[in-house]
Amino acid sequence: MDTIRTLGCYIGDAIILRHPVAGSRTAANVSPVPIINAGDGVGEHPTQAFLDVYTIREELGTVNGLTITMVDDLKNGRTVHSLVKLLCLYQPDLCLTTFAGPTGEEVIGRTDVLYMNRVQQERFTSQAESDAVKGSYRIDHDLLSRACKHTIALHPLPRNAEIDAEVDLDPLRAAYFRQMRYGLFVSMALLALVLTP
Repeated sequence: MDTIRTLGCYIGDAIILRHPVAGSRTAANVSPVPIINAGDGVGEHPTQAFLDVYTIREELGTVNGLTITMVDDLKNGRTVHSLVKLLCLYQPDLCLTTFAGPTGEEVIGRTDVLYMNRVQQERFTSQAESDAVKGSYRIDHDLLSRACKHTIALHPLPRNAEIDAEVDLDPLRAAYFRQMRYGLFVSMALLALVLTP
């Protein structure tokens, strides 16, 4: 904790912290400056959630009334944990799916936002566990051909193989690169909020 106290004295007006342990609040308890959570293990990633909601609003004009489908390792996906909480302040239709079987096919046809995340090997207790789900979730042109014309794909990046590179060439659907650009604006806005007296 001395590191946090020292950084708070030397660096500036806030500390943006990514920590490998979920729910780690010790830093905030000892820091002389505000701590911004930029991801804590499998717990939360609230800054990404703000970015994701901003992206949805920029791309589609609203969050209310949209069908937002999340596909990834939902148990260990910290971005999804925070995004679901933030989306509860709006009125979307949330779907959590693997696209396996007829239910997944039905969901893609009414999805406005397709939110992907990567399966992170380090979140599993064994390589075999990770390998069992690796490649289970994938967006490609075939899947998107069954989606609404306006469906956008989001991903907090970096990706592994969850989104085929061919989707990058679809300027409407590949919103994940614009999402990264919006991150600059959202980060500055969050810092301004934290630092405003």
